[in-house]
Amino acid sequence: MTPTKALVLLVAALGLSACSETTDKTVDRGYDTKDLSHLKAGVWVDPQGCDHWIIDDGAEGYLSLRLDPYGKPVCSGTAPPNTATGGFKRGGHIPDPNSPTTRPRT
Repeated sequence: MTPTKALVLLVAALGLSACSETTDKTVDRGYDTKDLSHLKAGVWVDPQGCDHWIIDDGAEGYLSLRLDPYGKPVCSGTAPPNTATGGFKRGGHIPDPNSPTTRPRT
């Protein structure tokens, strides 16, 4: 085997190994590690009017497109475009300095 073929095989093997999924994306790996199902989700409506699930635990944020059982986007009209609704900032222990409930009183 020539050095060029060996190098090509090595690069191909490294490239394929990068495709394997080893991280559990259902677990929050931040400050207070827990399963994401324990956090509160809200809905963010994108500019086209389609819904996205949104979770914010204070240190990390999560967003995924809301899909119907057939895999198509849900565009419910629950809020105006570019608006987030629901309790998506609850569920974490890190206070949000922009939230009226955690902002210092003056």
